[in-house]
Amino acid sequence: MSSIQRVTSLDLPALQPYCTLRRPKEHLEQGIFVAEGEKVVRRLLTSRLEVVSLLMTPDWFAELFPDSDSPPNSEVFIAERKLLETIVGYRLHQGIMAVGRVPKHRSLEDTIRSLPVNHFLVALDGLVHSENVGVIVRNCAAFGVDAIITGSTSCSPYLRRSVRNSMGAVFTMPVVEVNNLADALMSLQTGYNTKVIATDPHGLTDIASSDLERGICIVFGNEESGVSEEIKSLSDERVMIPMHNSIDSLNVASASAVVLYEARRHR
Repeated sequence: MSSIQRVTSLDLPALQPYCTLRRPKEHLEQGIFVAEGEKVVRRLLTSRLEVVSLLMTPDWFAELFPDSDSPPNSEVFIAERKLLETIVGYRLHQGIMAVGRVPKHRSLEDTIRSLPVNHFLVALDGLVHSENVGVIVRNCAAFGVDAIITGSTSCSPYLRRSVRNSMGAVFTMPVVEVNNLADALMSLQTGYNTKVIATDPHGLTDIASSDLERGICIVFGNEESGVSEEIKSLSDERVMIPMHNSIDSLNVASASAVVLYEARRHR
């Protein structure tokens, strides 16, 4: 059963995740994430993920739950706008937030076995800006990627800003976290006939000329240095986006949209 409680203070222990938005890594250690804003919260509510709690103004509660039918097994806290304005980032969370449970760890093997032979994967190698990760997750959802693999050197797609920039796409996108990305990619190559494609501004193959119809895993790298040398050395192909006007590269999130669109067009 859910519980509905009006609050006049943020001192309740259950409300602490909302008061610590600038410490998202602590949230991950607790196995939770924060969703901010109407669209993201709505998408969380319609997903299969566990909703731990919600915090919102009376107006938002009336709009989301006109029959007072709140999510089962969730705590719902209702507070006046002035109180919620004291939480960092009011312009972004708009007076409506939720805490969700990070999904249980999934293995790479189980994930691949559930996908078609010509699977469409993306791997993240050393991305450190959660905003970029969130946009890439959203692009992956838009262009039909089957799953995302994150190495230990990349930030989590469940960090607050990642969740927000994905616009909730992370709630339905399978995410596989691995300790060693190179080992994971090699196991895809040898065990599942997956073509590993490293994105590289200095690559020799135009993305439009690559064979993208088989099982593939496209790797996007660090915002400054790109895909690591270790990953590039094991990749089957290094692809680039042709540039004009002396522009040498795009922001990784922007580049991902171009590359994933081209892959989807081929497929």
